[in-house]
Amino acid sequence: MNARSRRRYLVIGLAGSLLCSALPAMAWNDAGQRQSAQPRQATFWSALRLAERPSADAWDTLRRGFALSHETDNPRVARWLEWYRQHPHHVELVAEQARPWLHWVTQRLAANHLPTEIALLPFIESGYNPTATNPGGATGLWQFMPATGDAMGLSRTAWYDGRRDVVAATDAAMRYLRQLADRWYDGDLLLALAAYNAGAGTVNAARDAAANRGEPIDYWHLRLPNETMNYIPRLLALAEVIARPADYDVALPSIPDRTPFVKVATDGPLTLSMAAELSGVDPHTLRQLNPGFKRASTRPREDASILVPVAAKKRFLANLASLPASERTVLDRYVVKRGDTLSGIAARFATSVGDIRRENGLHGNTIRIGQALSVPARALANNSR
Repeated sequence: MNARSRRRYLVIGLAGSLLCSALPAMAWNDAGQRQSAQPRQATFWSALRLAERPSADAWDTLRRGFALSHETDNPRVARWLEWYRQHPHHVELVAEQARPWLHWVTQRLAANHLPTEIALLPFIESGYNPTATNPGGATGLWQFMPATGDAMGLSRTAWYDGRRDVVAATDAAMRYLRQLADRWYDGDLLLALAAYNAGAGTVNAARDAAANRGEPIDYWHLRLPNETMNYIPRLLALAEVIARPADYDVALPSIPDRTPFVKVATDGPLTLSMAAELSGVDPHTLRQLNPGFKRASTRPREDASILVPVAAKKRFLANLASLPASERTVLDRYVVKRGDTLSGIAARFATSVGDIRRENGLHGNTIRIGQALSVPARALANNSR
């Protein structure tokens, strides 16, 4: 409904309510008998009977934290606004992909006193896909390169890639932006965002060149790589679209204003299939919530943890507490050799053919030489409590 229609219905509703309030009121007692009613004087607020406001969702929380100028009159932003106007389904599809993460990312930004427009950066970086990988080596929701991820404390092992861990990588992205802004740009977030995309060295060189030409050294006046020239205009245009989706024919999916997952300790390593059994959650859902795991298992550490749906936390912890240490499993990696069979591999690792099939998504007994298998094996004593 556009603004003109809303105003029309508001006037009609107001007039109708005032008319109704002028009619004789009727009251009924408990016996169902009509009583004479006393005239009731209508007030403006009692007459203004508007539809109840829908409950807030994650998009409302996001918008309340917007703090950047969206620069809608800037031609570079205007071009992206037109692009989004022509491609509303792109926004809707990525918004749906953001469903598990948007509220949590927004809350973390607010807690760190950062504009919530930054929660839209993964729209551009990864399409809100935590397993997205760039040919250049960047991966995760925030597309950290290996060296940058290492510098920000995102560990990478045979079991885990912190760049794909949404919780760890989101906090690392916020720290990184703060470091860039505070170290190089006196808190200027637009320059920090440009450096996030192109690297501080590239942005600093562009600022030096602009200063030598006697030009301003703010983001909008720099000569940067084409991708970076579009990076911030694209983000600001997207924020404007999210702020006024109806103006751009965008139908955002309803996302509850709460985080749907919670982090729980597993007290040692645990396969995702076992976690699914303990929590009653589909294994595919657990994999989606824990994209940092490179194998179908938590990290082989005493302080291992896992994300589970909030509704499953109580059941998971109760079942985990009663799980005997002897039933815990970890995953070994085995490369199939000539002459191997699933039954032979299962016997070697003291597991079952069915468990190997389940952990590797196999539907039969066919395996090939050189194929890497995740093989469940009973946890070692020093890996369990």
